[in-house]
Amino acid sequence: MSELPVVVIGAGPQGLASAAHLLERGLEPLVLESGRGPAAAVAEWGHVRLFSQWPELIDQAAARLLEPSGWQAPAAGYPTGAEWVEQYLAPLAGALGERVLFDARVTGVSRAGRDRLVDAGRGEQPFTVHVIDGDGVEHRFDARAVIDASGTWRQPAPAGANGLPALGEHANADVISYGIPDGADPVRFVGQHTVLVGAGASSLNAIIELDRIAREHPGTRITWALRRGGTGTTFGGGADDQLPQRGALGIRAREAVEAGRVEVVTGFRTARVDRAGAQVVLTGEDGRTLEPADTLVVLAGFRPDLSFLSELRLDLDPTLQAPRAIAAEVDPNIHSCGSVQATGARELTHAGEPNLYIVGMKSYGRAPTFLAMTGYEQVRSVVAMLAGDVAAAERVELDLPDTGVCGGSGLYDDPDSTSGGCCTPPPTLLTIGGTSSGGQC
Repeated sequence: MSELPVVVIGAGPQGLASAAHLLERGLEPLVLESGRGPAAAVAEWGHVRLFSQWPELIDQAAARLLEPSGWQAPAAGYPTGAEWVEQYLAPLAGALGERVLFDARVTGVSRAGRDRLVDAGRGEQPFTVHVIDGDGVEHRFDARAVIDASGTWRQPAPAGANGLPALGEHANADVISYGIPDGADPVRFVGQHTVLVGAGASSLNAIIELDRIAREHPGTRITWALRRGGTGTTFGGGADDQLPQRGALGIRAREAVEAGRVEVVTGFRTARVDRAGAQVVLTGEDGRTLEPADTLVVLAGFRPDLSFLSELRLDLDPTLQAPRAIAAEVDPNIHSCGSVQATGARELTHAGEPNLYIVGMKSYGRAPTFLAMTGYEQVRSVVAMLAGDVAAAERVELDLPDTGVCGGSGLYDDPDSTSGGCCTPPPTLLTIGGTSSGGQC
């Protein structure tokens, strides 16, 4: 077992950082990435500017791996996703060399000779990881441990308010987008009516980008459909957010709404998407309909893909699909303060499956509040535990920034609630000039 590698699923920020920590601890990583290059998911939203600064986006073990080559960490500023890849993640993948396999899609993980039912000797068996490469050829790798850092990007939530695709959502896929619009490529939205379904940082980014297009191209219209009964905490913590550019996202989106450039429809829970010529019409569960839209943008969150882990004994919260020990901390239904505690190996352990860890965005299940720095602390702790350094694994080396807004108390997406939360008032509208500087992470 000790001669086998630790398989890391995903060559995104947390997957590559995991590999750097493993090397530093004298453990051999094997990173399996389904995309054709490093951080393939990040590259797909490369036009979005992050709301974390460069120092918060670089893992320290990764930096130590890169520095001997002459690489220098950007000192300040807020990169776009594309800049994050080009200036940090791609060089990191290059430093790891052949330890990273691209076009390697993981289709299943199990224990050698043991399916999910078998107890006998389970923890003594290596993991077996099944992979299909870009040519359709199947491969199998044995591993002493598995770190799943595959993220949630490939699993966007649908427009349907019941968690299932709305009737007609699949049939009208040609006019539906599940990504943040790119203001530098506005053709699809110019002079058109766009309906946005969703809330959270991605939706705020979308509102800012669509508003920029609308201001530059008269006749462009935006409707924002919210499931909750009022805007409440939709705009975030504003000036109270300890990540200033995350707070600025909501301030800019709020400006667009209060200036009348964005129409907000509250308490709208999508049930149907029907065709009306070249346009689509959304119908809510209460029978209300929205004006016909040329484009529907759905940013209702993301979900973990657990399909390839079906033969493993996962200890997950049944609601959030996150490791049980961290669910209460990040569940937007019950979490009632603006801060979240850092998580490590102890909270990410699956008791029935030793040496399996789900890290990164996927570790939060369906919760929308993950930060890159959260993942870096997770993988530092997890790798320390795999290396037998329990003291380092249980040490907390990160204090996460407060969002400046209170939620939870059963109010998450409640269509009848106009309250934003339980401890802080909605943010005051402030005027901030300049371009969008918020995004993921």
